[in-house]
Amino acid sequence: MKTEIVESGNQLIARFSGRLDTLAAVQTAEDVKPLLSASNKDIILDCTELEYISSSGLRIFLSIRKEAAAHGCKVIVRNISNDIRQVFMMTGFISLFVIE
Repeated sequence: MKTEIVESGNQLIARFSGRLDTLAAVQTAEDVKPLLSASNKDIILDCTELEYISSSGLRIFLSIRKEAAAHGCKVIVRNISNDIRQVFMMTGFISLFVIE
C-alpha cells in the first residue's frame, strides 16, 4: 500500500495505490495525518489505483471527513472502482462523500 499527498492550489490530494487492508491501515493512518490538520484546504482522495478497502480503511476515510468538516472543508473521493463503489454503497459511505 502506498499513499502520496500533494498540494495543488487550495487542495490536498491523497493518492492511494494498492490494497488498504487491515495491515496497511496502520501505516496509512500515519501517512494521512497531514490531512487531519489541514485547514482551508479541500481534500481529494484519489482512488484510481486503490484495489481494495477494508473496514479499517473506511475508518481512515471517515476520520479524514470528520476533521475536514470541523475545519469547514470538504472531501471528494475520486475514481473509485466498481468493487469499491459497492463497498461504499453497502456501508452507506456513498452518501457521506462527494464521489467523482
